[in-house]
Amino acid sequence: MKFLVKFFGYLFGIGAALALLIAAGVWMYLQHLDEDLPDYTALKNYEPPVMTRVHAADGSLMAEYATERRMFLPIQAMPDRVKQAFISAEDKNFYSHIGVDPEGIARAAVRFVQNYGSGRRPEGASTITQQVAKNFLLTNDLSIVRKIKEAILSLRIEQAYTKDEILELYLNENFFGLGAYGIAAAALIYYDKSVHELELDEVAYMAALLKAPNNYHPFRHTDRAIARRNYVLDRMVEDGFVSFEEGEAAKKKPIDVKPRKSGSRLFAAEYFTEEVRREVAEIFGTTRLYEGGLSVRSTLDPELQTMARKSLMDGLIDFDRKRGSWNGPIDRIALGADWGVDLGKIEGLSDIPEWTLAVVLESGDEQATVGVQPDKLVSGKLSDERKSGPLFLETMKWARVSGRAPGSVSDVLAPGDVVYVQESQVAPGTFELRQIPKVSGALVAMDPYTGRVLALVGGFSFAQSEFNRATQAYRQPGSSFKPFLYAAALDNGYTPSSVIMDAPLEISQGPGLGTWRPQNYGGKFYGPSTLRTGIERSRNVMTVRLAQDMGMPLVAEYSKRFGIYDNMLPVLSMSLGAGETTVLRMPTAYATLANGGRKVRPTLIDRIQDRYGRTIYKHDSRICDGCTQNAWEGQQEPMLIDDREQVLDPMTAYQITSMMEGVVQRGTATSVRAVERPVAGKTGTTNDEKDAWFMGFTPDLAVGVFVGFDNPKPMGRGATGGQVAAPIFTDFVKKALSDKPPVEFRVPRGLQLISINRST
Repeated sequence: MKFLVKFFGYLFGIGAALALLIAAGVWMYLQHLDEDLPDYTALKNYEPPVMTRVHAADGSLMAEYATERRMFLPIQAMPDRVKQAFISAEDKNFYSHIGVDPEGIARAAVRFVQNYGSGRRPEGASTITQQVAKNFLLTNDLSIVRKIKEAILSLRIEQAYTKDEILELYLNENFFGLGAYGIAAAALIYYDKSVHELELDEVAYMAALLKAPNNYHPFRHTDRAIARRNYVLDRMVEDGFVSFEEGEAAKKKPIDVKPRKSGSRLFAAEYFTEEVRREVAEIFGTTRLYEGGLSVRSTLDPELQTMARKSLMDGLIDFDRKRGSWNGPIDRIALGADWGVDLGKIEGLSDIPEWTLAVVLESGDEQATVGVQPDKLVSGKLSDERKSGPLFLETMKWARVSGRAPGSVSDVLAPGDVVYVQESQVAPGTFELRQIPKVSGALVAMDPYTGRVLALVGGFSFAQSEFNRATQAYRQPGSSFKPFLYAAALDNGYTPSSVIMDAPLEISQGPGLGTWRPQNYGGKFYGPSTLRTGIERSRNVMTVRLAQDMGMPLVAEYSKRFGIYDNMLPVLSMSLGAGETTVLRMPTAYATLANGGRKVRPTLIDRIQDRYGRTIYKHDSRICDGCTQNAWEGQQEPMLIDDREQVLDPMTAYQITSMMEGVVQRGTATSVRAVERPVAGKTGTTNDEKDAWFMGFTPDLAVGVFVGFDNPKPMGRGATGGQVAAPIFTDFVKKALSDKPPVEFRVPRGLQLISINRST
């Protein structure tokens, strides 16, 4: 007996010593691992890449930009059901364990033994805390060392952070598939809803995705996705978060995912949106644009933008039909048993929903039969439905071939041709032929008092060409530059009734350059004429004489003052608008005339806020005296101090405005009278009709329109600013101001108006 006691005592001593040695070894090993562990306190400063969102002036979402499409959502804003779904799916003991879950580890060990040798991936036993440690601080490699580090970090994270803080990190960081990071972005991208609008089955699917988003893809692996979602619902029922009846009802629903598109989201605003993106990137850099979570409030008026796009589009189509010819089909396909498959592979213009691609199935004398491109389903697959209809000769007489109107449909279309068509508004079920105009243009509308750009269209179709003719194209403004030369004259001793000789003029251009003989449009001369008549009739020779008398350095100074040119070459041809400028600069200069001579800075952005809601940029630089008071205590009302530069005398600005009203009433833009309200404006046409402009304004809206080929070439005799650009202006302004009463131009104090006889 004594021997046994000694023997077991001996064994106990050895065991204790070995245990101490093992413990010391483990301690030393953990100490070694501890040296390589990342700093878990960095989680306190967690600032993940967050989407930048651009909004219109009325709050409509225009676009989202991100490298990781994420919106950070505080845990306090997350619905309880969302938190419950993820806890049931990933870690039912989350609120009770210390960072690691012994029950989960034991379960994983049993499964490992059961599946040993099967080649299956070992079942994880990671808690939500461990997943946070791995996702933020470690790698994804499968190793014992990584799991030990993960456990150590999890224990420390649990001591340093609350459970809600850990869950907040978890739900905002993880990848959900379809480019979505974090639960807030996932709800939007999968269902186009906020997390508060998600139904039970949708919440369960969100929780199901985290395990392996690609394995539970809603379209590619629908059965797997439903099975995993139903598993989550069963767990929620088992954990008591939802009733059995609620769970069963949710399991019967299909996975109805509607992926949200990225990029521009506001109809007709693609050019405007892209210009805002460029400007934000220029101010803050691309990294902050795509990862900084900025909130950008633009100046865009969605209604005016839609009107502007329609007016420009209709104007370009009208020009193309009157002066162009049939450009031919955009593609050809073989007419097999199912023409819809090949037709579905051709990409159409995504920003012209009025049009659709179609293939000519049959072509005869009086009509053709066209098959319309099948719709694409949410899953990306083509619809099985095939739609066709007739297209009649009488609706396509404009499609000239070799300069002649077609005598039969087959002169223009052949079976297999892929073309654009639009369903007829007059006879539903029939179609009309369409084509993309070769001519393009731009339209800009702005508030003349603030410089806020309310609408901007940079071309016929952004999907066809991203080149923005409103901001990137440098074109000659032609006679639309003249009002600023006349403003310089009025500021320097001339009056609207001053007389200038309109007679032949010869100017030497220097040795070897010949003689320049400026001509009026039409080639005639009209003798002595007033300045008012000169601008109304857009007399070129009068303008050159006036510039010669004042001196071009003075004209160059005025052009810089109005922001038309930065450094205009002071030569006489520039007085006729021979220099190149942008469409955006011209209505900005006209806005200065409209507001009484105050210089405005054009802007597409009202303000930008960072991810915390702090304003880090704003366009309005005016000082508000008294706006910082917290309460009214009998003090004066706050006043905005207008610190903008006065670049033109208000009386001169009104005189020029009055003279440009004459352009509309009696001059080169009489078609604009159809607006039926006070409008001032000026046409512009360059040599050989390569550029056509109309710049105009009402008391509260400045608008500029340009039409021309991207590679400048003649548009044809008579394609003047008054004939081509002015009708687009008229159509837009009529619609834009239809619900506003006419307003007269404001006459500055002290200005006396005297009638004269223009003939004498």
